[in-house]
Amino acid sequence: MEKNRLDKQFDFCREVDKEKFIGRQTYLTGGKRKENDAEHAWHMALMTILLSEYSNEKIDVLKTVTMLLIHDLVEIDAGDTYAYDEEGHKDKREREEKAAARIFGLLPKDQKEKLLGLWEEFEAAETAEAKFAHAMDHVQPLMLNGVTDGKSWIEHEVRLNQVMKRNESTAEGSEELWRYAYENFISPNLEKGRLKK
Repeated sequence: MEKNRLDKQFDFCREVDKEKFIGRQTYLTGGKRKENDAEHAWHMALMTILLSEYSNEKIDVLKTVTMLLIHDLVEIDAGDTYAYDEEGHKDKREREEKAAARIFGLLPKDQKEKLLGLWEEFEAAETAEAKFAHAMDHVQPLMLNGVTDGKSWIEHEVRLNQVMKRNESTAEGSEELWRYAYENFISPNLEKGRLKK
């Protein structure tokens, strides 16, 4: 028997609760434990509401927030691939596409198409909203590394060139936030030797 719309929506809501179990490599502000994907998504969504005025282009804030809340749901199946894990990035896209089809496929057709479309828009990083969402996805961990004295950078022996490569498109979403992040989060860690040259 075909599930009704509400059943499908609750199936999805139960499934995405698993995002709370997906660990990331960035430490929370207190430096005692690492954040999970759900905490990361919530934090970026709130940051977007507060910082959207610094977007290079005018953006639809709700659309951008929605993108950020859903963009890592695929990691329920695909797992979190650390930003500086070169080996893990080789098959990341394939793992995440398969996960997106399954997870968004739990929803009624119209909502599946809408959320899958937003996920693909985020991945393509071509629209103003997707560019700003990527800027948030990059600036948020920079901020946390800034406040924890580069704790996860030290742990993984991250080099400046890796951080710069990861952030080569951050300014496309917000030149002002990228400049601020470099001056306040990256540069002090570089000066203290916590980020390797």
